[in-house]
Amino acid sequence: MSFKDLVTNNLANGFSGADITVAEIITTLGITFLIAMYLFLVYRLITENAFYSKEYNISMVAMAIVTAGIILAMQSSLVISLGMVGALSIVRFRTAIKEPIDLLFLFWSIGTGIICGAGLYKVAIIVAVCVTIALAILRLIPERKSAQILFVGHNGHLSTDEIKKAAGESGKIVSVKSVNVTANGTSAAFEVKVTDADGLINAVRALKGVDTVSLVAHDGEFRG
Repeated sequence: MSFKDLVTNNLANGFSGADITVAEIITTLGITFLIAMYLFLVYRLITENAFYSKEYNISMVAMAIVTAGIILAMQSSLVISLGMVGALSIVRFRTAIKEPIDLLFLFWSIGTGIICGAGLYKVAIIVAVCVTIALAILRLIPERKSAQILFVGHNGHLSTDEIKKAAGESGKIVSVKSVNVTANGTSAAFEVKVTDADGLINAVRALKGVDTVSLVAHDGEFRG
């Protein structure tokens, strides 16, 4: 049979319906649900986000099941496959994923649905185990202490040299992120490596003219 005959045959039989049995559909979606529930529990256990969203976690379980259903439908015929590709190509997701770990679990959820929908249940299980082991090992690696941002408000002219000198014993000024001068005073942001947070804040606060001092952690996304 030539390629042309194969395509013609698929197009001719594309409207006859899928030959996937109900038992196969239930089995595929059931296994997908079980693996997705495992993903749900892993995400809940390892997340350290203070703004943990249960709705987001639930949506990942549902997304895996829906994705598996789409893959099952695409296996039924070439016509449905082309239709799915055309329909999904116009979908746009506007929700921003701020945490990298959330993006990982979202991709894991979709991947689980695709793999299970293709009937490769063993692969989905092995991937789940390997990802869990990788997450557990990588989280045991000690993290280097990151720099922090020091915000200083001054009612007059702020000297960065004075701030650096005051922070000498309690931390190190890595860089000056921003300096804003207004009619009411000066505000500045410094990237610092802190050895004694209380000592640093008290030393800077003791400088003449300093009104406010704030020390906050950051994840590298600060824009001065």
